[in-house]
Amino acid sequence: MTFRSVAALAAFGLALTAHAQEQDFSKVEIVTTKLAPGLAMLVGAGGNIAVSTGADGPVIVDDQFAPLVPKITAAVKALQDAPIRFVINTHFHFDHTGGNEALGGAGALIFAHENVRKRMSVDQFSKLMNRTFPASPAKALPVVTFGDGVTLHWNGETIRADHVAPAHTDGDTHVWFEQANVVHMGDTFVNGFFPLVDVESGGTTAGLIESANRALARANEATQIVPGHGPLAKRADLAKFRDMLVDVKARVEKGVASGQTMEQFIATKPIADLEAEWGDGFLKPDQFVTLLWMDLSAKR
Repeated sequence: MTFRSVAALAAFGLALTAHAQEQDFSKVEIVTTKLAPGLAMLVGAGGNIAVSTGADGPVIVDDQFAPLVPKITAAVKALQDAPIRFVINTHFHFDHTGGNEALGGAGALIFAHENVRKRMSVDQFSKLMNRTFPASPAKALPVVTFGDGVTLHWNGETIRADHVAPAHTDGDTHVWFEQANVVHMGDTFVNGFFPLVDVESGGTTAGLIESANRALARANEATQIVPGHGPLAKRADLAKFRDMLVDVKARVEKGVASGQTMEQFIATKPIADLEAEWGDGFLKPDQFVTLLWMDLSAKR
């Protein structure tokens, strides 16, 4: 990849980070959608949150940004007037773990894949963004880590956190609420958008496809799917997302094999036909193709 293409993507990354940091969180409203008895989804800013409530106390999946913790805890309290007992992180990114420090400091036990703790424990330098993200405070770190997965028997639910092959990052987890037939997929699935393949954090295009296939194999038509971002989804939405990934991956692989440079390939606008449906999110088509090119060309 040339300096120009890296610089273009870096500019995007810096803009996205700056937007998150400069956002006026005082204007964010937390919207609650009930999914099943004792289970709800919270939407605010950052990653979507799942909440389990019941006799044993609240459990949440992901916790958005630190300034939103008071609003998040108020939304949980409206569902159950009890302290949050557990937090499960689907991956390490700051828009999903920003509330960890405050919630961990208040007594919540934080669960995550072992790679989440590893990445949060040390500074993370991004070549693309030319920026160092500092290590998280001790209170923000997961206290319980797992390899393949862990099961919580809580609130009358079987809550199964399953690690998936490197997809969005190398620490991704699907969280299944088995009795309710609900799954939170973190950013391995963003509903209606091109997904971010965080190649610098171990993410892979093939892993995103495998993640989708794994969830599709387990889901049925009644399964409710909480994406990392975007509206609540069903199995058909996830299948459509998977099919888009397979399609774009094939197009980029063809470009890599053609002998073109990445800039030459992007100049052909290889996924322009998908922009109207998938391009209204974090990534525009050129940026999505750049990430896939980085991933797929490195494997040749």
